[in-house]
Amino acid sequence: MSTPPPPVAHRGLITVSIMLATIMQTLDSTIANVALPHMQGTLSASSDQITWVLTSYIVAAAIATPATGWLADRFGRKNLFLLTVLGFTITSALCGLSGTLSEIVVARLLQGVFGAALVPLSQATLLDINPPGKQGPAMAVWGMGVMIGPIIGPTLGGWLTEDYNWRWVFYINLPIGAVAFFGILTFMRETTRQVGRRFDFFGFATLSLAIGMLQLFLDRGEQKDWFGSTEICVEAVCAGLAAAFFLAHTALSGHDSFFDTRILRDRNYFTGFLVIFVTGLVLYATRALLPPMLQTLMDYPVIATGLVLAPSGAGTMLAMLIAGRLVRKVDIRLLMSVGFTLTIFSLWQMSHYSLVLSESDIVWPGIIQGIGLGFIFVPLSTVTFSTLKADLRPAGTSMFSLSRNIGSSIGISVVETLLTRNTEVAHSTLAEHISVFNPLAVSALRLGDASSLAALNVEVTRQASMIAYVDDFRFMMILTLVTMPLILLIRPLRLRVEEAGHLAVE
Repeated sequence: MSTPPPPVAHRGLITVSIMLATIMQTLDSTIANVALPHMQGTLSASSDQITWVLTSYIVAAAIATPATGWLADRFGRKNLFLLTVLGFTITSALCGLSGTLSEIVVARLLQGVFGAALVPLSQATLLDINPPGKQGPAMAVWGMGVMIGPIIGPTLGGWLTEDYNWRWVFYINLPIGAVAFFGILTFMRETTRQVGRRFDFFGFATLSLAIGMLQLFLDRGEQKDWFGSTEICVEAVCAGLAAAFFLAHTALSGHDSFFDTRILRDRNYFTGFLVIFVTGLVLYATRALLPPMLQTLMDYPVIATGLVLAPSGAGTMLAMLIAGRLVRKVDIRLLMSVGFTLTIFSLWQMSHYSLVLSESDIVWPGIIQGIGLGFIFVPLSTVTFSTLKADLRPAGTSMFSLSRNIGSSIGISVVETLLTRNTEVAHSTLAEHISVFNPLAVSALRLGDASSLAALNVEVTRQASMIAYVDDFRFMMILTLVTMPLILLIRPLRLRVEEAGHLAVE
């Protein structure tokens, strides 16, 4: 039996510190959404212009994420952590102090750049400070931090905006960032630096351009009618060309390229890389669909919407705690199969939604989906890095986060596009049945006044929108079902002799 390494000092305090930083970053991915109308009035911006507050953050974070691995190796993980937490906190204050649209967009760009590294750094740190036998519970804690931010963001943002001011959506990061910075500075140890590793500027530039153009394409495509817009066509062509140059450069450069291809040679990592893409797609697409459905079709206020969706997050956290305890005791593929089955079942329930729903009809499918995602996320995060070499973890965690983020961006864009198109199709189909021979419509048609016809059109639009939402939920159910066989490619975890020694020490 090999001698296990000594336990890490202050592991609990390190975990709390880095998870505060993680929650701060994930919270900002959704907390500003509900505050946009208030910002629009204060900053004298149009509806199209104010969306750059969200777009600038998303694009900047996506571009900066792949650089996390190299920066951590070159300057040390602790130094990078301190810099990013400090930068994110300061730029959050600048967002709150902004007086013009240009000021807040620049501040959000910088906030996205600094925040990009926080999630992959926290995951890599938790994997390093915990022995293999404890990595399941550690990934459960990390997963809760990643999940809780997007879940509570809209509700917290709505409360802060209504009771205080939209600027507090950003000011709330200041105390969190200060505590996280102090904890990391005091308790975290520095990692070994790889000073001789060169930076692949061409690889980074082409990958950044590809990601940035893809994010703009996805974020603005629906607003600009996709390929009917010159801007969207240019973004699509630039993304495709940049991606082609990056892939060719990576294939020719081998280990010297910006993207270390060795991480994809690990079967568990490559499978996890694909599955987290779909998980991000389903999770964030569902979160993007439910709030507008409840608010526009069923007249739910913002706070009530948050309350009926919150149990889903509770289900996720409960499942993560359970899954974290079981990953080394039960075949990890069985846990993920249970998670996929529950997620598929919840989406099947949502695909039977109608305009007549009780609160329990919304809460229970959400809880089931939350539990399912918890049973997917923790085992997946654990097994993805179980066979990856420790020196590849910084690069692996950054690309893992990038895959999840791109999946969420594509998912949201696809379901929003399908929602718009399917609403139009359903509206046309329903309108065909509006005639004097339909007893439900005959009274409005006989009256013939504008108000009666307008009211009838509103109801037809509501019905058409509900049909489109149901189609989206069915689409995500099928996508999740098709992805499920990827579980068979995963190598199950085995508790090795040296891991038993680690557990004995713990």
